[in-house]
Amino acid sequence: MTEYPEELRWKVHGERAVYDDRWVKVNLVDVEPPDGSRFEHHVVKLDHVAVAMLVNDRDEVLTLWRYRFAVDQWGYELIGGLVELGEEPAATAAREAIEETGWRPVGEPEHIGTFQPLPGIIDAPVDAYLWREAEKVGEPTDGEEAARIEWIPVNRVLDLVRRGEVLGSGAIIPLLYYLASRNTGTSGTR
Repeated sequence: MTEYPEELRWKVHGERAVYDDRWVKVNLVDVEPPDGSRFEHHVVKLDHVAVAMLVNDRDEVLTLWRYRFAVDQWGYELIGGLVELGEEPAATAAREAIEETGWRPVGEPEHIGTFQPLPGIIDAPVDAYLWREAEKVGEPTDGEEAARIEWIPVNRVLDLVRRGEVLGSGAIIPLLYYLASRNTGTSGTR
């Protein structure tokens, strides 16, 4: 049983927006940690994201090779995007796969998990899904998403992560989960 010691919970006395637009919201939150001090803490709120991990029968994962200007880096990513209002995260992940790669996931996905990449300061929920089959249905409709769409052998993933060539927790967490689950016999194994 998980314990939630109330004496360690921070008290929130209020918050105010200091920046708010379609893509990002920054709040100053009036908090009181267990030591009794009180201060304003920045919290960045981002939209809910859904990620699709497609693995084929050759044990390859579908990736996007792309440039991210915010970190001035090229690297591999999984497919993903913002969950639209009223849309289920799994439907978002499947829709994004078609739009970004031209590959349609087949069947029901396995929900790998929901995670928060940096919960100390950023509220940005991510849901990750795994499909073990996909069919090519056309070309990507969003041509600016990737310089290259590539099926990468899963056995290369750990080395790519180690070298910093996989960008973002939205790709790293599902990929490492998949690798770990193959070795432990838990959900996500072949």
